[in-house]
Amino acid sequence: MTSIIPIQNLKCGGCAKTIISKLEEISNVTNVSVNVETSSVSFNAINQEDITTVKTKLKSIGYPSIDEDNSVFSKAKSFVSCATGKLSD
Repeated sequence: MTSIIPIQNLKCGGCAKTIISKLEEISNVTNVSVNVETSSVSFNAINQEDITTVKTKLKSIGYPSIDEDNSVFSKAKSFVSCATGKLSD
């Protein structure tokens, strides 16, 4: 099933690169793509548990879904994730 999750703190291609690399590590999650313009992540997952795993992973790297709290800590983590994505070129 294809899922789209609108997220917070997405700023650039560096962020997108980090998100894609982290989500591709999750088994049962494929075809990960990030749309910076709409601040959303799309992917294929087998079941609802996989979608929950993706949302948890996104939050842990600083990109919570729009229905979750966006704390200062999440914002700080997103800056680190963004820089990591930019430096990994």
